[in-house]
Amino acid sequence: MKPVPQATSLRRAPVQRRSAERLTRILDACADLLDEVGYDALSTRAVALRAGVPIGSVYRFFGNKRAMADALAQRNLERWTERVTERLKETGKGGWRAAMDAVLDEYLAMKRTAPGFSLVDFGNQIPVGARYAEPNHRVADRLTDLLSGYLDREPDEDLRRVFLVAVETADTLVHLAFRVAPEGDERIIAETREILRAYLGRVLD
Repeated sequence: MKPVPQATSLRRAPVQRRSAERLTRILDACADLLDEVGYDALSTRAVALRAGVPIGSVYRFFGNKRAMADALAQRNLERWTERVTERLKETGKGGWRAAMDAVLDEYLAMKRTAPGFSLVDFGNQIPVGARYAEPNHRVADRLTDLLSGYLDREPDEDLRRVFLVAVETADTLVHLAFRVAPEGDERIIAETREILRAYLGRVLD
């Protein structure tokens, strides 16, 4: 069982393995319930019941359901980063086009299959319907750290700005694709790839 990355929303970080496993069960339960009942109907009591832990264990880590959803969003980001990293190892030095496909493909895969992901994403959908800039900045920062070496480029502000523009563009269009079709409209996703390739080709080639 992989440890849950420490999120800023945690009241107390788990120290012992048993505590970390309990936190994982809580977040897994939160993710499942988000898919079943949505964010508005989510409650800490229901999460505790689904996770099989006392309600006090939930409050030991989280003050409310927003903090719990924030921690789930952070875990999503960590797991997505791991998936992209593994994908890049498989593709080798394929340049920015291979990197872009890995980044977008793994995001789409998580959006389609990861419990709770469609609602919390990396944080920019909490509460549902609200859109905040900070999560996309975190994603751009993560991509700068992750891809600068792969692309043999300096992880400077210019590269970060390029990734932020790409992330904001992809975020908007992918959400449109999933509003049009439950599994993501393939034509809109294909257009998203073309737009990203045109932009990244201009600034990275």
